[in-house]
Amino acid sequence: MSDNQSWNSSGSEEDLEPREESGHPVSTGEFSGVLSKWTNYIHGWQDRWVVLKNNTLSYYKSQDETEYGCRGSLCLSKAVITLHGFDECRLDISVNDSVWYLRAQDPEHRQQWIDSIELHRADSGYGSESSLRRHGSMLSLTSATSGYSATSTSSFKKGHSLREKLAEMETFRDILCRQVDTLQKYFDSCSDAVSKDELQRDKIVEDDEDDFPNTRADGDFLHNNNGSKEKLFQSLSPKGINGIDFKGEAITFKATTAGILATLSHCIDLMVKREDSWQKRVDKEMEKRRRIEESYKSALNDLKKKSHFGGPDYEEGPNSLINEDEFFDAVEAALDRQDKIEEQSQTEKTRIQRSSPVPLADVYSSTGSHRFSDKPHSQPSPALIVSAPHDVHRFSTEVEEMVQSHMTYSLQDVGGDANWQLVVEEGEMKVYRREVEENGIVLDPLKATHSVKGVTGHEVCHYFWDTAYRNDWETTIENFNVVETLSENAAIIYQTHKRVWPASQRDVLYLSAMRKILANNENDPDTWLVCNFSVDHDDAQPTNKCVRAKINIAMICQTLVSPPEGDKEISRDNILCKITYVANVNPGGWAPASVLRAVAKREYPKFLKRFTSYVQEKTDGKPILF
Repeated sequence: MSDNQSWNSSGSEEDLEPREESGHPVSTGEFSGVLSKWTNYIHGWQDRWVVLKNNTLSYYKSQDETEYGCRGSLCLSKAVITLHGFDECRLDISVNDSVWYLRAQDPEHRQQWIDSIELHRADSGYGSESSLRRHGSMLSLTSATSGYSATSTSSFKKGHSLREKLAEMETFRDILCRQVDTLQKYFDSCSDAVSKDELQRDKIVEDDEDDFPNTRADGDFLHNNNGSKEKLFQSLSPKGINGIDFKGEAITFKATTAGILATLSHCIDLMVKREDSWQKRVDKEMEKRRRIEESYKSALNDLKKKSHFGGPDYEEGPNSLINEDEFFDAVEAALDRQDKIEEQSQTEKTRIQRSSPVPLADVYSSTGSHRFSDKPHSQPSPALIVSAPHDVHRFSTEVEEMVQSHMTYSLQDVGGDANWQLVVEEGEMKVYRREVEENGIVLDPLKATHSVKGVTGHEVCHYFWDTAYRNDWETTIENFNVVETLSENAAIIYQTHKRVWPASQRDVLYLSAMRKILANNENDPDTWLVCNFSVDHDDAQPTNKCVRAKINIAMICQTLVSPPEGDKEISRDNILCKITYVANVNPGGWAPASVLRAVAKREYPKFLKRFTSYVQEKTDGKPILF
């Protein structure tokens, strides 16, 4: 190991941190654009201007409103990004209990946002190992030694950490290398001296053999007292060669190796203790992870049970996470709330009407003509239109076909048809249903019969058909408008119904026509009919906000008159209206069949009772119109 590869004894790792030439970490610029954000179950997805800057994600209603401040922001330090399993354009960002549901224009745009968010997170230092070193080596060393003290108290009392021990090993290595070099030089010198001595001895032997006993000129040989020759060798003492103290070097080498062995033993002890400590930490973390996973599974199960959760994954749709039972409970709870609100509204209206009664002439007039126009309910148009056979418009053929079909089939008795099931019976009102499904969508035809005293079929059909009174008795409609007026008794109407979460909101575009059915003989009852059936129109195209439902509805009203006693005039006590209401509805969408059937069974009788009560209230004390 070379010196430039050695450990830094101070423990600093600042030199390992990559920096720009200016010495500052690389920064990330601002990233912004339009994303669709899930607002709530009423407004759904809305386009928002989203800005990613300084590791913070903020959104504004539009790009023009950025100067007024953001509407919300998330710090991405601990944010969790989840990609949707089915929607390739969607990403969910959550921080604790706050969740943003976002959708990009396309998968490529979503990937750009994901890359930008990850770049900001990495650049801010969160989640990266190098971020620990950006706070300075002293902080890192302090935090490291504090961890050592918890695991190896005895070693830390002596002021030694594993890093310091490794620095000692580096010092011992340098000393040992110098000692090895010194000893190697000593051994090389000794080897050279021995080789030189052997060469001289060989020469002396040759001189003896050649009878040259005299002393050499260089004085290397002399005669002893016994007549033998000796070589005058230089002393080969430990200090004789280059002044090296062989004994001292040997002692130092032994001490160095002993220090190395002691330091290695100490390092091994530290690492064993460190390993035990880390093993305990790993066990704790694994146990903590197990508890967190159990808590997560429990929370996820609880979340699935909470049908009020307003995220886009818990509404009606092909990939909805809500099951059929939860769907039913949520719809039923929402309908109960609407009923309570409607009851309070009706109570308030009754109180206002009692405190300020409206004059009779303003409520009901026998003059004027009906038009589809904005008019106050206190002064409605009373003229009840009787359609004539020559009433012609571009949908005349379809209207005639619908009228003939309903008069032929809708008035047939259901008693002998085993397919019709009686589902509700309340006094004079009976509701029948025939179960029909097509491609998994419930298309159950419904038929209701009812008898109402004191009103005529003309009056019932008028209040059912005239849009001026629609909001007075229809509580399920959010808004409606007349798209096109075809004639004085026919119009195309678009209306949206109030949403019942988690079901999607529905809208319907239909032609509504009122018609008096001419009697074949004088004994036939006076009959009026209103038929509503779905049509298409360029000014009311389907939208992503609502599911377009298809309808074919008819209300057939027959007036029965009982003769009055004596010469008395006919009063409302002598009239009875028999109502036959048929409905064929294709709701579309993905709502469960059991939910649709339960809602129909619950709502249709309530609608019929509410409407007929409204007609009786409106006609009470007013002239009879046949």
